[in-house]
Amino acid sequence: MKFDVSLADIETARTRITGQVRATPTYRSEKLSRRLGAPTFLKLECLQLAGSFKVRGVLNKLATLGSAERKRGVVTVSGGNHAIAVAQAAAASGIDALVLMPKVTPAYNIAQTRRAGATIELCESAAEAFEKAKAHAAAGRVFIHPYDDPLGIAGHGTLGLELIEAVPDLTHVFVSIGGGGFIAGVGAALHALRPQAQLIGVETEGAETMIQALAAGAPVTIQPRSLARTLGAPFATERTLAAAREFVREIVIVPDSEAVHELDWLLVNERLLAEPAATATIAAALRRTSEFGAASRIVLVICGSNVAIEDIVAWRGQFGLG
Repeated sequence: MKFDVSLADIETARTRITGQVRATPTYRSEKLSRRLGAPTFLKLECLQLAGSFKVRGVLNKLATLGSAERKRGVVTVSGGNHAIAVAQAAAASGIDALVLMPKVTPAYNIAQTRRAGATIELCESAAEAFEKAKAHAAAGRVFIHPYDDPLGIAGHGTLGLELIEAVPDLTHVFVSIGGGGFIAGVGAALHALRPQAQLIGVETEGAETMIQALAAGAPVTIQPRSLARTLGAPFATERTLAAAREFVREIVIVPDSEAVHELDWLLVNERLLAEPAATATIAAALRRTSEFGAASRIVLVICGSNVAIEDIVAWRGQFGLG
């Protein structure tokens, strides 16, 4: 299929959600600039409401629902940031939310989602959760896909607009990939307004959803095994695959150990809490320092901060950072 989210869609999304989300800070990190050998900027979506970029897309979707749809409620599938965003945004809009989660979902994410007001149903696997979501949608609930909804993707694209405004001369943008909806939205904005900028996707070992889809020429179902759980989408889709083909220059794969090392570095040096899915962008950029020069302007998107302190302590021990 041809990718179907336009700059106009993104600009409309921005109008809808302005005042409901944070225009999160973007700042130049002197320490990272020295490490990468070029001016480097951090986009702090880890400070976004609900702890990640996901709320942008969810709020854009909810804003389009009619009164009858709102009364029927929404359903989604997620064990991570999307679940928390749907729960929080739906509660703020007075909409009943049902979240279907795999049983392997971390206790932290379950607690955050339930605390925000959603009803949770645990499933044996993500595949089972998607099947049950279809049944709930057939019964009347509005299904909010975690990464394949054009309205969600347009909402995510609003972050791309903010990047361009904050760093007009950006040359390289590193964005993590789960199912691909986030990088699709950001990519659409960059392609329309800064086509010369290089968009680099980032995946962790054990969560190579988009790499495998690109290699196969079609979505491939994987069994995620990375500790960067919010990158553990079971498959890409035709829409997000089309976006990756059109907008993404390359995808850099980094091991969990490097993502955790940069999580630790970011916390110590920049006083920022982020999840491994977010700090993987730092690790990826460090693997590409040879291509940066004096004219480079690098943006690293720190996409979320929904992580338990207990997990960070365990990972630091696992990778010898204690």
